[in-house]
Amino acid sequence: AGFIKSPLSQRRLTQDSVELYCEAIGNPIPEIQWWFEGNDPNETSAQLWDGAWQDRVKINATYNLHSTSTISISNLTTEDSGMYECRASNDPDRNHLSKSPKVKWIRSQANVFVIERPDIKAQVTGVAGKLILTCNMSASTTAIEGHEWVHGEKVLQTDSESSSVTSYTIEGKMEEHSGLYECVYKGNPVVKGQVNISVPPQVVPYKKSEHGNEGDTGVLTCKSPSFPPVSSWVWYKNGQEPIVNGSGRYIIKSSGNKTELRILKLNIEEDTGDYHCNATNSQGYGGATVNLRVRSRLAALWPFLGIVAEVLVLVTIIFIYEKRRKPDEVLDDDDGGSAPLKSNATNHKDKNIRQRNAN
Repeated sequence: AGFIKSPLSQRRLTQDSVELYCEAIGNPIPEIQWWFEGNDPNETSAQLWDGAWQDRVKINATYNLHSTSTISISNLTTEDSGMYECRASNDPDRNHLSKSPKVKWIRSQANVFVIERPDIKAQVTGVAGKLILTCNMSASTTAIEGHEWVHGEKVLQTDSESSSVTSYTIEGKMEEHSGLYECVYKGNPVVKGQVNISVPPQVVPYKKSEHGNEGDTGVLTCKSPSFPPVSSWVWYKNGQEPIVNGSGRYIIKSSGNKTELRILKLNIEEDTGDYHCNATNSQGYGGATVNLRVRSRLAALWPFLGIVAEVLVLVTIIFIYEKRRKPDEVLDDDDGGSAPLKSNATNHKDKNIRQRNAN
C-alpha cells in the first residue's frame, strides 16, 4: 500500500470545524484507519470511529479502485489539538492481534492546533448622516495580516494593517443599509466578527397597482429587503379582518422577506380595492398598500371595437364623398369637349364668306 494524498496540518479556532483527507492505493485495496494522540504527555494513541466524541467525529470512506477517507471534527475545543494519523494497510493479517509482528501499516500524520477564539466587540455609530461600523478584537495568539469588510459575498474594503481595531463607513441611513456585515482579520487562522444593522421591516410592494380580469387569478406581492428577516406576514383588505390563508378564494405564500396573496376567480364588486401587507420582525413592524382593479372580460374588446368603429366611419365618409364628386367631374368633361368644336366651325364659316366676297 502507498499514499496518494496525505492529511495536512491546520490551525483552527474553538467552535470551528476541521477536515482531514487521506488517499491510498494498493493491490488488494488497502483499508484506512484514523488514530488520534493528544498533546498530553501521558495520552496514548487511540483509534477514531464514526460518531466518536459525542458524535462530533464523522468519517466517510470509499473503496473503489483505491481507498479514500475523510475525517471531520465539528465544534472544536482546545482538547482536540494533537496529532491525527491516517493508517493504511492491505496485509491480510492486519487486524489479527496475535500476529502483530507481521502486521504492516503505513502511516501519515497531521497536527491540528486549536486555539481559543478571540473576543470581538462590534458596534454601529451614526454620525452626520453616516454609519460607522467598528470591530475591536481582544488579544490574539495569531498575527494580524490585514482586514476585510464583507457584506454578503461582496468585499467592501480591504487593507494590510495589523491593528486590532478596524472600521468601515457607510453613507446614508440605517434603513437603507440594514444587513449582516463581517469584519475579517486575515491571518492563520482567519478570525471573523459580525456587525448587525437591524431595522424594522421596510416593506415595498412589487407593484403599487395591480390589474386583473374577472374570473382570473389575481396576484399581489410585497417584499422587505431589510434585516433582520421578517418573522410573520399579515394581509388584510380595507375595513376587514386579516385574511386567513386557505379561506374562501385566498391563498397566501410567505417565505422569508417575501409574501404573495393569490385571489382566485376575481370578482369586480367583491375584490376591487386596497390590500395591505404587514410585516413583523424583532425590531418592529412595517407595511405597504397594493391597489387591485378588476376589469370585465369584455373590457379587452373595447379598444378593438373602437378601432373597428373608426374604420367604418372613415370608409363611410370616403364613400359618400366619392358619390358626390363623380357626377360633377363627368359634366366638366362634356363641356370641355364641345367648346373647341363650336370654335372650329365658326372659323371655317368665316373663311368661306371672305373667299366669296373676294370673287
